[in-house]
Amino acid sequence: MASKKYLLLAGAVGLLTASTGFAQVQPTGYDALDSSKVSGKRLVQQNNFMNHQSNFPAKPRDMWELGLSGGLHLISGTIPPHPGFGGGISLRKALGHTFSIRAEYIGSIDKGQDYQLRDVPAGAQYAAWDATAAVSQSKGLGYKVVPNYRSQNHQLSLDMIASLSNILFYRAEPKINWYVLAGYSIVAADVDVDALDGNGNGYDYSGINFNAKRSDIRKQLNNLRDKKYESNAPSQGNRISIGRHDNNQLIRHALDVGTGIAFKVTKRFNIGVEEKLTMPFDAYLDGWAGPGGSSKDFYSYTSLRLNFNLGNSSKRVQPLWWINPLEYAYSELSNPRHMKLPTPVLPDADGDGVTDQFDREPNTPAGAPVDSHGVAKDTDGDGVPDYKDKQLITPTYCQPVDADGVGKCPDPECCKNIGPVATCSTLVLPSVSFKGSATKVGRDQEAILASVASTLKANPSCNVLVTGHAGAKGKKGGVDLSSRRVDAVIDYLADKQGIDRGRFIKQNTPGESGTVDLAPAN
Repeated sequence: MASKKYLLLAGAVGLLTASTGFAQVQPTGYDALDSSKVSGKRLVQQNNFMNHQSNFPAKPRDMWELGLSGGLHLISGTIPPHPGFGGGISLRKALGHTFSIRAEYIGSIDKGQDYQLRDVPAGAQYAAWDATAAVSQSKGLGYKVVPNYRSQNHQLSLDMIASLSNILFYRAEPKINWYVLAGYSIVAADVDVDALDGNGNGYDYSGINFNAKRSDIRKQLNNLRDKKYESNAPSQGNRISIGRHDNNQLIRHALDVGTGIAFKVTKRFNIGVEEKLTMPFDAYLDGWAGPGGSSKDFYSYTSLRLNFNLGNSSKRVQPLWWINPLEYAYSELSNPRHMKLPTPVLPDADGDGVTDQFDREPNTPAGAPVDSHGVAKDTDGDGVPDYKDKQLITPTYCQPVDADGVGKCPDPECCKNIGPVATCSTLVLPSVSFKGSATKVGRDQEAILASVASTLKANPSCNVLVTGHAGAKGKKGGVDLSSRRVDAVIDYLADKQGIDRGRFIKQNTPGESGTVDLAPAN
């Protein structure tokens, strides 16, 4: 089972290599192998990654984002608001691919106008409405007013933003960034009301038809008022002496929540739309508390945002919320440039060095010499493989052979009627072939010389003539090459097989340069 797994792995690697040869796809957002965009304090981690000592690259330097915003600003409270305007400037920095932090200033002007008479609650904070309430009471309307307000606001925020759309599985670089935010604001609000006419008197509402349509009521009120907003609005809590009127500015802590979406135009510029709610937990942002002061007002800012990426593109990447962190991992799978691929291990059941899928003889005994197809070698072609052959080189005229590969050589015709001859003269010794300019005894030659050694050990009185061939017409370097091959054969028989060096006679002659011939010397 394990061998099949390795085989499948090798096949997958082969297909991967073949496919990447046609298209070398590089990451478009950020290349984790690019150390030029890594800060000095993170180079140690980057070097460990490049040297395969860490699985994680260092976080790159990324650009800051400068944002300009403008849009609809409203106060959601007790008094119906009029559409107001807000504008802001922000600076945002990524903490990672998902989270970023943004500092922002927002300035706004908000107005509101009620359309019905309301009882003036008890409390010193509502003293601004006393003159108008007294006029209403004198007209038989009760101690009532129609509230209005104008609020000039300055807001400083520090928000945490979470990007929800940049981790993509089916595309490389995000074109849209959807995010949510939450954070803290401090708000300075100058809230004023128009409670007196141009002569300093309270407004007379007796001429207003409060049974008319709401839009008509507001038109009548707008015609009545001078819109000077001369009085501080009712409030609770701390004020400071900032603004057009003394002791007028509200300072409030607030919680921010919101969401937005941005559309990439270029790698330097994007356009976004955002909705941000700021909740100071104060009932007097519109100058009028709800019943019992229980309702809490909040700011709503719906803005169009123009965002610009700041920084040197040769040293910094885009803000990380515009980069898909999976892109490098996918590109590395498609086009490996950094990962170390294991060397494929292919199954070889008989251990002969030829994998099973190419082995024509998959059950060769251990240690048996085989050819490139995994078939046991038969050097002399007598039908007995070398690992069984006790006579490794059997001349053709001595075949057929027995089960041990030993042949029976017939007596020469000239000697059939002659008495016994010297043993040495009947020895048949093979030649040793060398390929190219080789001078070392290889595995094939070792098998042949092992047979020669066996013959010499059986005939200790026989000497051997070792003849090398210097090549035709004294080819340059041939004599030296031939001599070295002769020495290699003698060294092997003497050092490896224990044959006495005194039994060898060396000579070099012209002829085929690739062989060393062995013959009885007696």
